[in-house]
Amino acid sequence: MTLAVLGLAACAPVSATGPAASGTSAPTASPVSVDNCGVPVTVTTPPQRIVTIKSTSTEMLLALGLGDRVIGQAFPDGPVPAEWAAAAAKIPVISDFAPSSEAVLALTPDFVYGGWESNFAADAAGERATLTKLGIGSYVSPAACKEPDYMPAMLTFGTVFEEIGEAGRVFGAPDAAAALVSSQKTQLAAIAPDSRGLSALWYSSGTDTPYVGAGIGAPEMMLDQLGLTNIAANVADTWTSLSWEAIVDANPDVIVLVDASWNTAASKIAALKANPATAALDAVKNARYLTIPFAASEAGVRNVAATADLAQQLTKLAL
Repeated sequence: MTLAVLGLAACAPVSATGPAASGTSAPTASPVSVDNCGVPVTVTTPPQRIVTIKSTSTEMLLALGLGDRVIGQAFPDGPVPAEWAAAAAKIPVISDFAPSSEAVLALTPDFVYGGWESNFAADAAGERATLTKLGIGSYVSPAACKEPDYMPAMLTFGTVFEEIGEAGRVFGAPDAAAALVSSQKTQLAAIAPDSRGLSALWYSSGTDTPYVGAGIGAPEMMLDQLGLTNIAANVADTWTSLSWEAIVDANPDVIVLVDASWNTAASKIAALKANPATAALDAVKNARYLTIPFAASEAGVRNVAATADLAQQLTKLAL
């Protein structure tokens, strides 16, 4: 989904003093206007004091070489890749979950970049209209838009690449974004889909009722690239609840386990083995598991590398 460039002008982020831009962080010369999840956003000067919420937004800016402009991060979903670890370590974590508006405003940001629309609730970082009145810009990952006119009908790697490009324009690093997209396209092209007609369950969380990757989000996008058929592909949502009975009936060849600190891949394996019904699944009996870090399971700059890693794991399974 390519977001339209608008002629409308929202209240532009205030110009604040911050780390001097250099290299890929060089400011762009002209204003950038986008329609972001139904909110018009105009940036006249690249933001210099940014608060990020969720790993996808933090890692986007790290990948674009803009870590020096991030003055606070919140809601980290896990460790960042080694290549960004040093830069990430310099950014204070202001909350392990969605931050309060007080915590955000205390940093005097000129911009807030959220991974989810819910990050901008009144009881979280603050509503976007309220932030605008304070001279603070805001931006949400387009892949996470939920409004009917903005929610991607089907997430694709092309959508992810467009988001990287748009983030590059909004935050003043278009050249870095173009280089990143080019590199990721090359890496993606090298991933050969499996041709054995295998099915897969994308198991994110939950024990009584599992929460799984459905048919239009990042899990489906990556499974499709891997050549795996998602057993929940018929659900038109990014994630969904699925009964254990339905999973047992589908008997997937492979189970993708989302590894999170609050719900590890190891704990999911233990639960699958402990349940007599799921213990009988072919994938469980033969330990046909693939694992992915939680932060890489949502749309963002880690999807291509994560898919390549899953492809390598898949070749090592006994099938």
